[in-house]
Amino acid sequence: MNVARAKLAASSMATRPRVSVVMPVLNEERLIVAALERLFAVAAAHEVIVVDGGSTDATVDLARGYSRATVVRAERGRARQMNAGAQAATGDVLLFLHADVTLPADAISWVAGAFDDPAVVAGAFRTWTVADDDEAPRWAPLLHLADLRSRYTGLPYGDQALFVRAAVFEKLGGFPDQPLMEDLELSRRLREVGSVITVPASVRVSGRRFFTRPAYYTFLVNLFPLLYRLGMPPHVLANLYGNPR
Repeated sequence: MNVARAKLAASSMATRPRVSVVMPVLNEERLIVAALERLFAVAAAHEVIVVDGGSTDATVDLARGYSRATVVRAERGRARQMNAGAQAATGDVLLFLHADVTLPADAISWVAGAFDDPAVVAGAFRTWTVADDDEAPRWAPLLHLADLRSRYTGLPYGDQALFVRAAVFEKLGGFPDQPLMEDLELSRRLREVGSVITVPASVRVSGRRFFTRPAYYTFLVNLFPLLYRLGMPPHVLANLYGNPR
């Protein structure tokens, strides 16, 4: 961040932050239209940057159909895609949003309120995992077990719509270039330089991956962060996870 942008960011944060939403995508033609429609309906963001990691479907064409969205290309991998989006952003706050996550209607207000405290460098939302349609299995309410993590962890995950001061993100070098747990690692680094909070509002998270392999993904959500903290390398976890995006 140059001196002029740093000064502008400081003055903006004293009033209402300009929030740049960065959305990494890969072959999301079934979701991208609804995701952008929901985003534009609920969030008065400064800008929306869709970062494609090499989609082979109609994702990019569909996203480019929205004049309010900027589409950029990046090498596949959430960390690389989100870093590319951050580099293209002009806001003083970066909010990283997965395509299957929906912000609450007052999301930007929560973000602005979080940064009223100058000690806060980043924040995130609680999660509320839901079925995507009315034909969900009877055990669908059990999806909310996955939401407990967002209430007790002090280190936000990617599905919590992590938001961070752009200047701090740049100073830390962005997301680490690793295939998995890049969100947890960035959260750890953020907590070393300031306060990281979870606001008392929830994002809606699609339960689509749990419906395909419920026991497997429930196991991953709870065990992988522990294994990472115990020192298991990200590439080993990525191999166990299978085709991380």
